[in-house]
Amino acid sequence: MGFRSTSVEIKGPKEIERMREVCRMAAETLTLVGEMLRPGITTEDINRFVHEDTVRRGARPAPLKYKGFPKSVCTSINEVVCHGIPGSQVLAEGDIINVDVTHIYKGFHGDTSATFYVGTPSPDAIQVTEVARRSLELGVAQVKPGARLGDIGAAIQEFAEAQRCSVVRDFVGHGIGRQFHEEPKVSHYGTWGRGIRLRPGMTFTIEPMINLGGWEVRVLDDDWTAVTADGSLSAQFEHTVLVTETGVEVLTARAGTLKGSELYPEYFAGPRGAER
Repeated sequence: MGFRSTSVEIKGPKEIERMREVCRMAAETLTLVGEMLRPGITTEDINRFVHEDTVRRGARPAPLKYKGFPKSVCTSINEVVCHGIPGSQVLAEGDIINVDVTHIYKGFHGDTSATFYVGTPSPDAIQVTEVARRSLELGVAQVKPGARLGDIGAAIQEFAEAQRCSVVRDFVGHGIGRQFHEEPKVSHYGTWGRGIRLRPGMTFTIEPMINLGGWEVRVLDDDWTAVTADGSLSAQFEHTVLVTETGVEVLTARAGTLKGSELYPEYFAGPRGAER
């Protein structure tokens, strides 16, 4: 059984194994989504696929009806930062789309997302997407026992801003387990050496949202969809991670190559369960 330390739950062996199971499922669903993306499909097509694939695995889609969210997955295109609601929007050549998948299985949550290229991307789309991809990897690389939570955000901010991008400040990563959102809050900007110390058994998401322009966002009238305030492109990648005795285990590591990453290898994509 896990226990709580400074309001952050420390997972025990049985809970960690449950987290591995559900995170593996979420990673597999996300990988399959990448294979179906092409110009001409709608975001509702993505939602339908994610819902059916999740249920097929014996899991439930966590976003559905969560605080009133109406769909089973978030689909965020181009200037949409996060929480895009699937519907009739058609994917067009050159779009980028973040697909955010969260499963519930045996009482635990697994959360992961990636930004995909639809057709041939523009130089700007490649820039923001690959900075986001690398930002996640640099954040994950800071996770180890004794490190400070702020080190994650500091590493991401330092890199992204050096690439002339910005880091969204209004949304953060989060602890995860029996609850979709638990402590701690994981900021993607910050100061080295600040924040709580990481301890083995902590599980949380790292999910930097990177904008090509300014970091400011605004939320549309649907009370969910967040877009860049200046209309610039935004990209995001997310993993659920476990602090181990010696480093980090990426629970949502993927067994196969994510579509779009063939030319941009992902250090933390696998092998699944490997510690870094």
